[in-house]
Amino acid sequence: MQIPYLNQILLFLVVSVLTTLLTLAGIQVIHILKEIRETVKKTNKILDDTGLITSSIAKPITGISGFITGLKSGTDLINLFLRKKSLSKPIEENNNG
Repeated sequence: MQIPYLNQILLFLVVSVLTTLLTLAGIQVIHILKEIRETVKKTNKILDDTGLITSSIAKPITGISGFITGLKSGTDLINLFLRKKSLSKPIEENNNG
């Protein structure tokens, strides 16, 4: 005995199963994309925080660098005055004698 419209029934079942599977796969893809979006947001926040930390560390280091440069300039200036003073003393002694 042959079932009428067997091909159409099987085709309908296959199409229904495939539609259901593809719908479920699409829903899973949407969930995965949402998770990726959240991960990217968290990563972006971490990078922003890293940028803030880096800039907050860089400012004092720049200040310290300026301070050290100022100290070096001050010591160079003091050495210059001391050299001029030591060079001018023998000349004054020669003029007096």
